[in-house]
Amino acid sequence: MRLCFRLAIVLAFLHSLANAQAPDKAAKIDQLAHQYADCCQFTGTVLVSEHDKVIFKGGYGLADREWNVPNTPDVKFRVGSITKQFTSMLILQQVEKGTIKLDGHITDYLPDYRKDTGSRVTITNLLDHTSGIPSYTDDPKFFPDTSRNYYAVDDFVTKFCSGDLQFESGSKFHYDNSGYFILGAILEHVTGKKYETLLQENILTPVGMHDTGYDHWSTIIPRRATGYSETLDGAENAPYLDMALPFAAGSLYSTVEDLYKWDQALYTDKLLSAGLKQKLFTPNLENYGFGWFIRTIPKDEPGAGKTIVEHEGGINGFNTDEVRIVDDHDLIVIFNNTPGASLEDFAQGIRAILYGQEPTPPKRSFIYDLRETVRNQGVDAAIARYKQLKAANSPKYDFNEGVLNHLGYDLLEKDRVADAITVFKANADEYPKSLRVYDSLGEAYTQAGNKQLAIESYKRSLELDPKDQNAADRLKELEKP
Repeated sequence: MRLCFRLAIVLAFLHSLANAQAPDKAAKIDQLAHQYADCCQFTGTVLVSEHDKVIFKGGYGLADREWNVPNTPDVKFRVGSITKQFTSMLILQQVEKGTIKLDGHITDYLPDYRKDTGSRVTITNLLDHTSGIPSYTDDPKFFPDTSRNYYAVDDFVTKFCSGDLQFESGSKFHYDNSGYFILGAILEHVTGKKYETLLQENILTPVGMHDTGYDHWSTIIPRRATGYSETLDGAENAPYLDMALPFAAGSLYSTVEDLYKWDQALYTDKLLSAGLKQKLFTPNLENYGFGWFIRTIPKDEPGAGKTIVEHEGGINGFNTDEVRIVDDHDLIVIFNNTPGASLEDFAQGIRAILYGQEPTPPKRSFIYDLRETVRNQGVDAAIARYKQLKAANSPKYDFNEGVLNHLGYDLLEKDRVADAITVFKANADEYPKSLRVYDSLGEAYTQAGNKQLAIESYKRSLELDPKDQNAADRLKELEKP
């Protein structure tokens, strides 16, 4: 009896201690979010739960700049590739019903798909990005030439998701939006229902996710955030994208509050039996399961040894991050409608707070200052300023290889191709061992019509990383007679 009484006292003490710590953690998370808003132009929403309980949620900046509408936790954001985890759940629900087999092939469910490749690619290959089918978003012509145009699902599969295999299915990992688009098409063919209907009936309604859905531009959706892009000329409305094109790979909208409901449902067997659900979270090549990245937190990070199940999303005007620390039932969700801030670093800072550590304050990206210098003094002055302050190791700024790369793409978007090449070449001088800068330089040379220099750049990228599939694809294209 005394033992039970003492145990009750200990448990009550621990509960009161946890309750006392929660407001302190919430205040620190809010402070960190304000730092990202101030330094890195973060505009979005944040939700954090610890041991299944929400300890913080908040909004920063504006959901709509033209009407001065603030972000709040119930604002709806496009979530991009977070959509993939919902698609994988729908697929496994059909596996449980026996209408789809994980070792079944594309042509078993899409009889009009090309037989020479579709008969070699399994459902598992599509789910874990090992199909070898080229991703339509890897094509540099896709966004400028195609992304504004509507396509019916089957037409899009035929035209954009049926390329020659880049590698033998199952042998490599290559992140592939085409694979998840095909999975959506398979769901529709097998069930005779629209993807969004299946989503509503089998996930959103059972979980009570009333603020999540398939994003149609024409539909009036209350409290929908507008997406923005930071460009050479400042903030602009993000380029239009027909949402039929991301489809089952990235067309959902949601709120941070609804993703908390989703997180809680995943700890139950409400949507899927435990055995099949485990397949979602079993890592294959490059630590990817079915719609999720799974990893063990390394020793030098907060929560070392814990298992993280996570996914990021990015789509015109939005980027998102969802981090589940499953051992402790913790959740971090960050939505942003002016992409620029590193949500990965932001989430790691929140993770530090959850585990009683001090978060690393964000550094301001030098891209904002570079854009201003380009506008006022030109590209050469911007590069000189970057090199000067980087050499001085100014603690105020983040001087990673992505800064000049970002500026180069800003210039490409404005059709200032020669200036973009100058910036990419300067970045290659600063980071000669980065495949990313040579890949970008190859893209700029291609746009300039300089085939030989484009080939040399992509070859250099492949030398640095033989697994760079994008460089291999571009080389194959450029070297055609």
